[in-house]
Amino acid sequence: MNIPIVFWLVPIASVVALGMAYFFFRSMMQADEGTPRMRTIAEHVRKGAMAYLRQQYRVVFIVFIVLAILFAFMAYVLKVQNPWVPFAFLTGGLFSGLSGFFGMKTATYASGRTANAARQSLDKGLKIAFRSGAVMGLVVVGLGLLDIAIWFLILSAFYQGDHMALITITTTMLTFGMGASTQALFARVGGGIYTKAADVGADLVGKVEQDIPEDDPRNPATIADNVGDNVGDVAGMGADLYESYCGSILSTAALGATAFAMNVDMQLKAVIAPMIIAAVGIFLSLIGIFLVKTKEGASMKELLHSLGVGTNVSAVLIAIASFVILYLLGIENWIGVSFSVVSGLAAGVVIGQATEYYTSHSYKPTQSIAEASQTGSATVIIKGIGTGMISTCVPVVTIAVAIMLSYLFANGFDLSMSAASISKGLYGIGIAAVGMLSTLGITLATDAYGPIADNAGGNAEMSELGKEVRNRTDALDALGNTTAATGKGFAIGSAALTALALLASYVEEIKIAMTRAVAEGAQFVDAAGKVFDPTTAQMPDFMEFFQVNLMNPKVIVGAFIGAMAAFLFCGLTMGAVGRAAQSMVEEVRRQFREIKGILEGKATPDYGRCVEISTRSAQREMIVPSFLAILIPIIVGILLGVAGVLGLLVGGLAAGFTLAIFMANAGGAWDNAKKMVEEGNFGGKGSDCHKATIVGDTVGDPFKDTSGPSLNILIKLMSMVSIVMAGLTVAFI
Repeated sequence: MNIPIVFWLVPIASVVALGMAYFFFRSMMQADEGTPRMRTIAEHVRKGAMAYLRQQYRVVFIVFIVLAILFAFMAYVLKVQNPWVPFAFLTGGLFSGLSGFFGMKTATYASGRTANAARQSLDKGLKIAFRSGAVMGLVVVGLGLLDIAIWFLILSAFYQGDHMALITITTTMLTFGMGASTQALFARVGGGIYTKAADVGADLVGKVEQDIPEDDPRNPATIADNVGDNVGDVAGMGADLYESYCGSILSTAALGATAFAMNVDMQLKAVIAPMIIAAVGIFLSLIGIFLVKTKEGASMKELLHSLGVGTNVSAVLIAIASFVILYLLGIENWIGVSFSVVSGLAAGVVIGQATEYYTSHSYKPTQSIAEASQTGSATVIIKGIGTGMISTCVPVVTIAVAIMLSYLFANGFDLSMSAASISKGLYGIGIAAVGMLSTLGITLATDAYGPIADNAGGNAEMSELGKEVRNRTDALDALGNTTAATGKGFAIGSAALTALALLASYVEEIKIAMTRAVAEGAQFVDAAGKVFDPTTAQMPDFMEFFQVNLMNPKVIVGAFIGAMAAFLFCGLTMGAVGRAAQSMVEEVRRQFREIKGILEGKATPDYGRCVEISTRSAQREMIVPSFLAILIPIIVGILLGVAGVLGLLVGGLAAGFTLAIFMANAGGAWDNAKKMVEEGNFGGKGSDCHKATIVGDTVGDPFKDTSGPSLNILIKLMSMVSIVMAGLTVAFI
């Protein structure tokens, strides 16, 4: 296979991204970490975060070895699996884990330096926090594209010849997405349980019962709380978006291989197009990163504008670049496909703006939650739940419009529903997801910035820095709450588009599995008794053969199970946070009761004990929810076949997407309603209104940082597992 010269832009861009990530890391490390007290606090957080991550990787390592052995057995003994799958699966998990590790290492070194920079000016604090967050963004896109480039080159060397070569290559590459998804789910669930157990314990006992400030050094759970921000919102988010980024590129490449299967030259161009767009997106993200700056005393809207300049400039530039890239590649209907990319980009912007509107205390929805605190915590919770539910409308409609537009743009507004029309339309949906994630380098930087700013505020509080410094870190922290909520909405939106593209990839993998079975002597007979030939069949033929329609009870049952899985998953993770938080509350109360002199500042709390409780709880509680996401698609595939699996994935996607938006936005709004009161509104810190918003924020913690953001991984992981297990499903037909 002759790989075009332009493809080499992909590994080059990945190396540039990793090089710039290292540059930003070194620049951050050269900044002063502050006073001896600031250094000591940062070191406590750093050690706690790394200790947790080492423990988590031990557990995940065992899981990966067991699954790799299972895939090897399926590939080499049962022969229902591509022989490359076990290796691809392992590299996906490895690179996903590295993304989280490098991002968290940077964040734990950056928070103290951000607090120290805030002693000089707001702008210096913002730049250190944001560019440290950019390390995470650039590491994710750099490692993601590097993994994709390496596997494409390896598999291209082994598979040569007809149009089936690229289909086999791209569907095989999809399986390393399962490795990334599995690692991401463990990171998200485990990190989310850890951080919220510590956060709830610190808030309920420290702020509500003992009436001491957030991040007060007298609170035994405060170090665990700061550690949790890193393991959940940095390591977890990095692994999550690594998986989304790779999944969107790989699923689009697989759809391109199918859509243009009859034209080998065009097929190759369609396969590498999403990779090239992502590569160019790295360079344009770097431009946006250097544009982020602000002035002293900036308001929340001005701070949001500062970040918006960087992200919006990058988005506009990649939209323009997509037309140029697809034109130069000579993609069929390049104008329509380019507009599909723009549809994805526009959807990302709209979802981000909608999330900002519903979660920032600069706007009415969150302000009304703060106002509700005047009548107690119950009305805060009721108002927050209602706001979260209403907030689902704009993202859902936006994704629906983006799906329809990207589909129609890519197939030239062909409504015939022919096999060719459907394939090209689905390719458009996939490349819309790539468009949404093409500037992930800067988009993830705005998200990873949040926990860095939060920890900087904690460091400033515990180090007893001046009020002016604390005001600056509070401003950076409030901005981080909004950017984190925006990032979660963005991640969930991209998951919806990616999961839809993976649905089509699943059908293609079923086709390959059936073709492999036919080559070994198997026969498939349709309802009319006619032998079904998978080698020449198109997607509509498979839908008819497997009776994928709403009159088939298997599809309906699968859809119900998929919707139920989303709620079951949330229930399990919320329960896990509740149990872990209960242990934390009891421990914090014990220390206040038994260690004399803590509240007077004469004795030092046992921070290590709280870190240990969060670590142990997270490791124990993350196992069951994570394994459910893997087991449900396998069981449904065996019992209900392809029709049941497609119903499962559709039901999980519809319910999971809506539920995730609701939980993430409700949690973000509760958090910022509390921040609004802490700024002096409705009585300010220590008032009854403040305590009411703390209860709302505590309820919202697992919403926005555990269950909600984990759902977008769930819906993609179920798709990835279905694809990897397609051979096993076919064996039971």
